[in-house]
Amino acid sequence: MTGFVRQSGIGERIQAIRKRHGIRSAKDLADLMPGGNVTEAILQNLEAGRKQDLSVSQLLNISHALRVPPVFLLAPIGRPHDALDLVNLSNTFEGMTVAEFDAWISGETNGTYRWRDLTERTERSQLEAMRQLIASLRERRRLTTNAAIEAELTPPGEVNTDPAIWDTTQERLAEANRRIEQLSSYLTDAGWDLEGWVK
Repeated sequence: MTGFVRQSGIGERIQAIRKRHGIRSAKDLADLMPGGNVTEAILQNLEAGRKQDLSVSQLLNISHALRVPPVFLLAPIGRPHDALDLVNLSNTFEGMTVAEFDAWISGETNGTYRWRDLTERTERSQLEAMRQLIASLRERRRLTTNAAIEAELTPPGEVNTDPAIWDTTQERLAEANRRIEQLSSYLTDAGWDLEGWVK
């Protein structure tokens, strides 16, 4: 991975990732995006440095075809303290480092990006809460399955009294439920619509 994460320019990064994945040509990469808006000519122009701007859908199509997060195309992630090298950005990006850009674009609340005001910070905190809620819901499903399996394996009336087992599945499930309730309450109070999918 170290080869492409340090490349300068979006076209060079696309080419380096393409080659790393064994995709021989721009045509072969374009063929991985049937029905998309990325042609062989667009890819050739990007890789040659003749084109540096992409639409959002083109960026996502290329990123998905290359199986990398979009930020790997947008910035030289392997050089986190370098200045961002994207063209045609407003002056507000001036001086932003790759690490700051990564934190900003991913919505990290504890990253290197310094939020400009309380509103921006609050919005990112809500986004982080939503991510935690989704992770907690996945964890609850996993623990619910584990609890059902444990119940089937334990003979009726028998309880595991092993003192080394202090963090039982049921305790973790109760904690996941508490966390889901906290996050749901926070997001609902902030105006997020969670109706129908937080169960």
